[in-house]
Amino acid sequence: MHSHKNHPFHLVDVSPWPLMGAFGAMITMIGIIKWFHMFNNSLFMLGSLITILIMYQWWRDISREGTFQGLHTYTVTMGLRWGMILFITSEVFFFISFFWGFFHSSLSPTIELGMIWPPKGIETFNPMQIPLLNTLILLTSGLTVTWAHHSLMENNFNQTTQGLLLTVILGIYFSILQGYEYMEAPFTISDAIYGSSFYMATGFHGIHVIIGTTFLLVCLIRHLNNHFSSIHHFGFEAAAWYWHFVDVVWLFLYISIYWWGS
Repeated sequence: MHSHKNHPFHLVDVSPWPLMGAFGAMITMIGIIKWFHMFNNSLFMLGSLITILIMYQWWRDISREGTFQGLHTYTVTMGLRWGMILFITSEVFFFISFFWGFFHSSLSPTIELGMIWPPKGIETFNPMQIPLLNTLILLTSGLTVTWAHHSLMENNFNQTTQGLLLTVILGIYFSILQGYEYMEAPFTISDAIYGSSFYMATGFHGIHVIIGTTFLLVCLIRHLNNHFSSIHHFGFEAAAWYWHFVDVVWLFLYISIYWWGS
């Protein structure tokens, strides 16, 4: 089918993964609702397992198309680049909505909050403890992923491996510290607008860190299997862009919610 085409575009083959992925996501969402209402996470775990299995097979197919079948031509790669740029732009606006809500509530606190910010009775985190450590971790991970990227462009296999491995470890370390902070938190998501704003913004950022770490881990595995070259590695580049976006969002979160907002 591909041997007689006279254009640089990639017309994808029929694939079961979009439909199956939607099915997995639906089960996961119903599972979350069941977990919240019935305190039983079995359906959520099943949905997550289905989603993970589909992700593995879908990414495997895309890796085959781009690496072994040579279907990711320059034109296709440019399309992928623009797709990633627009996706990250949509993510920026997603987080702007949380910051908008936070500043709307904090710059003129209502009488129900005691007309002060943080609201009366809320004990906030010390921004000089775990939040500052997490900031240093993410800034360092930004350096290591850039090191890995430049090493890849210079065909330095070992340094790319080291840079990527360090970035993945730092991402996991960040998530562990964030989880510890949540367990030790003196307030919950139901504690006024402060709790809602805090957990929605930091929680969604935490999910993005987990997604970014997974993205980079897949890139590390692909790199170890020689899928990338110095001139053909957009999968890694997209992961690096996403990771820098996660870094910048955390800086805004740290400055506004942890430091200024406390």
